[in-house]
Amino acid sequence: MSSFPVTRLRRFRRTPSLRALVRETRLQLDELVLPLFVAPEPLPNEALPALQRFDLDGLLREVEAVGSAGVRAVLLFGVPPEKDEQASGAWAEEGIVQQALRALRPRFPELVLVTDVCLCEYTSHGHCGVVVDGEVDNDRSLELLARTAVSHAEAGADVVAPSDMMDGRVGAIRDALDEHGFESTPILAYSAKYASAFYGPFREAAGSAPAFGDRRSYQLDPANLREALRECELDLEEGADAIMVKPALSYLDVIRAVREAFDAPLAAYNVSGEYALVKAAARAGWIDERAAALESLTAIKRAGADLIISYWTKDLAGWL
Repeated sequence: MSSFPVTRLRRFRRTPSLRALVRETRLQLDELVLPLFVAPEPLPNEALPALQRFDLDGLLREVEAVGSAGVRAVLLFGVPPEKDEQASGAWAEEGIVQQALRALRPRFPELVLVTDVCLCEYTSHGHCGVVVDGEVDNDRSLELLARTAVSHAEAGADVVAPSDMMDGRVGAIRDALDEHGFESTPILAYSAKYASAFYGPFREAAGSAPAFGDRRSYQLDPANLREALRECELDLEEGADAIMVKPALSYLDVIRAVREAFDAPLAAYNVSGEYALVKAAARAGWIDERAAALESLTAIKRAGADLIISYWTKDLAGWL
């Protein structure tokens, strides 16, 4: 008998075509969502181009370009001209996101418009809810979050995505949407959003860093997995149509656990700090950006995500 192996797994690794034939996990552009920041004035970002701010005209041009390249969905974040303690710009009829939606909806009818529903970009203190006596008041924040979600739906949003992590906000938003005739508008809940160190570039782009304290009283402790499953379960019970884990790369085990526990559509947010790390390493010549980005996003998909929110989505339109 031969001493050589009968089973040779390398046989299907020999050429690119053979590897593609048996590839288990595939990235597809229609599963990716591009985050975009809209503000009264543009703000370029040379180091992290995907985190630049667009004014309304610039947003229209950018969406035209990425849509032509094959991007199917965008996630809108607004940076208002003024902020106050009640985050009134979040639900204002002429709020920056509402203006963006009304401009985009008729021009790009096939594009999926997702909106981030939170108060942090609009509050003078930068927290995700109303502050009372130095603490974020959960229940007083729910009405404002619900008003924001309804205003987005009225302006043309296809999906609303609450990211605040207040208890009960999915139920409050579902009730408000239904009461205003938006029973068909789905909720993509940031269900397992962790108090992460990887949000820094986003907070600078969105102007949403808290003026005092941190967000650990409402975002998840990075050490906890079982609590994330409870959050997902509660959101689904309250009416969430899809759930999300954020960040992605440091929480691949959470993505896998959520995937195994629930059948609902699962999103993962490949956040700004994860994007920035690869960008910085590529600029230093230490890694290949395209290869590292594709490997990272494949890992997120392999862990169980159905859709991925990523700042590389525009690049992927060309790479894929």
